[in-house]
Amino acid sequence: MDADSAVSAAREYFLNLQSLICERLAAVDGAAQFSLEQIDNPQGGLSQPRVLAAGAHIEKAAVQFTHSIGDSLPPAATARNPHLAGNRFQATAISLIVHPCNPHAPTTHMNLRFFVVEAEQPVWYFGGGYDLTPFYPRSEDIVHWHRTAAAAAGEHYPALKKHCDEYFYLPHRQECRGVGGLFFDDWSEGGFDASFDFTRRIGDSFLPAYQPLLEKRIHEPYSDAQRDFQLYRRGRYAEFNLAIDRGTQYGMQSGRRIESVLASLPPLVRWEYNYQPEPGSAEHQLTDYYLQPRDWLAEAEGTAVDNSGD
Repeated sequence: MDADSAVSAAREYFLNLQSLICERLAAVDGAAQFSLEQIDNPQGGLSQPRVLAAGAHIEKAAVQFTHSIGDSLPPAATARNPHLAGNRFQATAISLIVHPCNPHAPTTHMNLRFFVVEAEQPVWYFGGGYDLTPFYPRSEDIVHWHRTAAAAAGEHYPALKKHCDEYFYLPHRQECRGVGGLFFDDWSEGGFDASFDFTRRIGDSFLPAYQPLLEKRIHEPYSDAQRDFQLYRRGRYAEFNLAIDRGTQYGMQSGRRIESVLASLPPLVRWEYNYQPEPGSAEHQLTDYYLQPRDWLAEAEGTAVDNSGD
C-alpha cells in the first residue's frame, strides 16, 4: 500500500460523502443551506468545515472534513498505541452532528477517519462509526437504525454495537448517551482494500439509517415542556463531547481551529439541578428503559418491543 495513494483515496471518499450528506440534509430542512469554508493547514492538508444553522427543521448541523499532516500524533490518538507517539503522520476524516429543532427528531453523530503513521514499520488504520441520541424515542425508529447498521457491518455488527454502547457512555451519569449504533477503532482487517470497502459501507449506510427518521419526526407537534426536556438532555451531549470524547480531545490537542472542533456542540442547552422526571412518564422511560444497552434487533424479532413510550 502506497501511503499517499491510500490517503488520497480516503480523502476523496470523505469529501464526496460530505457533499452528499450536506445536500440531503439541506433538502430535508428546506430553508437553510450549509456554509463552506476551506482552510489550508500549516503543514499541508485541508480543513473544510460546513455548518447549517437556524434552519426550519434543523437547529444546527455540522459536517466537517479534515486532512491533517503532522510531525507527531496528539496524545488522544496514541493513548491506545503509545508506540506510535513521536512519528510523522497523515490523517483524513469526516465528522458530523445533527441537532434537529423538534424534540421528537433524534440527534445523531457520525465520524470516519483514516490514519497513516510513518513508523519504522508504517502503520495505517481506519476508525469511526455512528450513534443515535433520541429524546422521545420510538422503538420502530431504533429498530430501523440498528437494522441498517447491521446490514452495513455484517458479521461485525454485534462487536461494533457493543463497542458503541461502551464508548458512548457517561460514567459520571451511569447512562448511555443514546441508543447506540456502530463504533470501531484501529481497523485494518483484511488489508487496505477490504478495510476501505468496509468503511465505505458504514459511511454509505448513514443516510439510509438517519434520513427517514428525520423526515418522519420533524413535523410532529410538541409542547414547551418537551422542548425544555430536549434542551436539558442536550446537556448530556455537551458533557460527553467536552469531558469524554476522544475526537474533541484530538482536535484541541492538534491545534485545529477551535470553532471547527466545537461545532458539534448544540446551539442551545440547559442544565437543571437535581431534575427528576415523573415516574412512568416518557421522560422517565428515556433513562429507565431506552438508555440502557439492549439487543434491539433480538427484541424486535423475538417478543413485542415496548412501545409504551410512544
